[in-house]
Amino acid sequence: MTAALKDRLREEITTALKAGDKLRVATLRMLSAAVTNREKELLHDLSDDELREMATREMKKRTEAMEAYVQADRPELADKERAEREILAPYAPSQLSAEEVDAIIEQAFAATGASGAQDLGKVMGLIMRQVKGRADGAAVQRTVKERLGD
Repeated sequence: MTAALKDRLREEITTALKAGDKLRVATLRMLSAAVTNREKELLHDLSDDELREMATREMKKRTEAMEAYVQADRPELADKERAEREILAPYAPSQLSAEEVDAIIEQAFAATGASGAQDLGKVMGLIMRQVKGRADGAAVQRTVKERLGD
């Protein structure tokens, strides 16, 4: 098991500390703490893929907070969340393009023969195994529901 991403995370924290980049230090330390907590929970060192999952979760939290701040008319806080999300992005899996997600949805419909709302779970299960962490699940579900006529 390699810990290349964990090593990179430690190095980037050190670099950010030396550069005096407080936001970057705080964001990367937060990710490091989340990784450490998860390792204690699972009782093993996280693999690079598991670390990527943690980064994805943290990015999702930032996205949700950013949206809440935008709705509350707090652009300065939304900008901070956006900046943190950008700092976390290199640690998350690369996101699929809309075309790639559409192609996966097409394949899932062809494989399951889905035709109505009752097939939502079957289709979503197949799709989410392929796009896990690389696409917004809520957006995928909206697209699938539209296709099923729900």
